[in-house]
Amino acid sequence: MHPLAYPGADIPADAIPPGMIADALSPLTPFVTDLFVPRYQPCEVGRWRLQVAPILLSAGYWSPALMTTDTAALMRREAGGEYRCWMSMTPMEIESQEIGVRAATGHTVVMGMGMGWAAVNAALRPEVTRVTVVELDPDVIEVNRNVGLFDQLPAEAVAKISIVNADALEFRTDEPADTLMSDIWLPINGDERMEQSRIMARNTGARRVYVWGQELAIARRARSLGLALNEATVARIVAEFDLPLIGPELPDYPSLIGRAADKWLKDV
Repeated sequence: MHPLAYPGADIPADAIPPGMIADALSPLTPFVTDLFVPRYQPCEVGRWRLQVAPILLSAGYWSPALMTTDTAALMRREAGGEYRCWMSMTPMEIESQEIGVRAATGHTVVMGMGMGWAAVNAALRPEVTRVTVVELDPDVIEVNRNVGLFDQLPAEAVAKISIVNADALEFRTDEPADTLMSDIWLPINGDERMEQSRIMARNTGARRVYVWGQELAIARRARSLGLALNEATVARIVAEFDLPLIGPELPDYPSLIGRAADKWLKDV
């Protein structure tokens, strides 16, 4: 695979001289995070394929385009035979989940396993006592087992994690959730997630909730109301959503919402 190619490209690794590649990459800013990024290896289970690109240039959720190396992506084979990316370890994916991950405490419920990134980072937090991961597709669970995701964690973090093969909209916890992170959707942009997250929150008794893409839902609602993105607007819209959302307590949250919306909110 060409080192500048996206997953799925079929270009020989020696197609461009190494010196030319180094010159092209030298001005690029690498993506850096203090959160744990697992090592992934290619594998296939059922309709799912996990593949790794040596080098990518990717836009963040609120950051500019940044360079990543050995970037994994989880692809699903669709009815026509083509593969569609469902999750990846790009800056956009990491930044769009990290507020919830960094705020996780107590019993944390993760709806949608994906590549397991949110679950393992929650488990690594000393403030988290238990992590329940709910995933509908057993093949996604098997992909994460095949790549040795949990083998990369300390034993005390692994001991916190339990995986449940169930529908996120039907699953009910045996212990109320202190933190709920919901991420069961393919596009990051869509309002149905707020209604569905209310169902998940009721079923889990969640005290606090982080919804993947909630910033875009807030921004879309603000635009429809013709309101500027400020603390008062965010508070009004969060009250409408009727969810105890994580994020509005951050002092720069309206600014973060605006930055994400400028990059990813394309439908209004």
